[in-house]
Amino acid sequence: MQHSDSSGGVLRLISATSNVALAKPEEAVLDAMIEGWSAQQRSRGLREDMVRSRRKLVTRLCEHSGHAPWEWTPADVESFTVDLAAAGRHLSTLRGYHGSIRMFCEYLISPHYDWVEICEAQFGTVPSQVCLPWNTIAHRFAFEGDGSRRPLTYDEVETLFNTADARVDDLVASGRKGALSALRDAQLLKTVYAFGLRRTEAVSLDLADLHHSSMRSWGRYGALYVRWGKAAGGGAPKRRTVLLVPEFDWWVPGMQQWVEEARPRFAGRDLPGIWVTERRTRVSPGYLDRRFSDLRDAAGLDRKLTLHSLRHSFATHLLEFGYAERFVQEQLGHEHASTTSIYASVSSDYKNRLLAHALKNLLESEGPQ
Repeated sequence: MQHSDSSGGVLRLISATSNVALAKPEEAVLDAMIEGWSAQQRSRGLREDMVRSRRKLVTRLCEHSGHAPWEWTPADVESFTVDLAAAGRHLSTLRGYHGSIRMFCEYLISPHYDWVEICEAQFGTVPSQVCLPWNTIAHRFAFEGDGSRRPLTYDEVETLFNTADARVDDLVASGRKGALSALRDAQLLKTVYAFGLRRTEAVSLDLADLHHSSMRSWGRYGALYVRWGKAAGGGAPKRRTVLLVPEFDWWVPGMQQWVEEARPRFAGRDLPGIWVTERRTRVSPGYLDRRFSDLRDAAGLDRKLTLHSLRHSFATHLLEFGYAERFVQEQLGHEHASTTSIYASVSSDYKNRLLAHALKNLLESEGPQ
């Protein structure tokens, strides 16, 4: 029987027609399955980090269930899902896991490969599809996140940034170390808000990503070229240019101070990253999360607010400033307007202003009766 040898010599060794006895057939077959599936995904052009995460998921399900893939049952998936949900995994994350397991099973039972014949010859059992319509999560809801997640109000944004600036002033006044790091962290958080960035997008910025815009007075600080946007379907990172809007022009002087005065004291011109450390490395996404949490707590803000809440605030405040929904969508890098609507949570005052404006136009159009 001909088969697609996507896992190299190992698959040839354990093929259904081979007379070679394997010392550890379970390990050899499982390794070959995972390698073969990995090769198939790479052949489709998926990113290596996506391939690695899916390999890890298969291994986790094997360890959780105590079964190899040719022994999996729907009950194994259900038990795995229940435990992950109890650990706090969101619906969207669980649905992604289900999709990956489903694709792995489809690979195993595909007639284009020999895994069914190999497993039957080696173990007397065959793999099957264990992710079924009645035990997996369907995408039925527009929003599946935590209901407590919300944008910051204008006052909360101001309080957060005032707290960050005060920390810089305190360190400078006391003569203690850390003032430059505190200045960097304050400006980094302001950049996340002023451009609606995800954490990876923010920490991955290089000096070359500072761009001009039509507002010439801002110079090279009029826009950011985001090169590490969230990828879709395991593809390459999406790119977009985010424009600074006039309502956030307060961001420019602070950025100039960091880039032109403070940053050179951390790193020479040979380092491309904007947000560098005293050890000449980039600030990590995890560090950024921790700094936000520290400053949020120091400011006395709601502990349910996260770094990502600044991105939600960006979307909400742009809409309240009167920018078109399409513009906000492109600034955020969303493919669909429905995603942008999830991010925005405009205030009742804004809605009342819109209603009053609409009523005023209606009354003026009708004229005197």
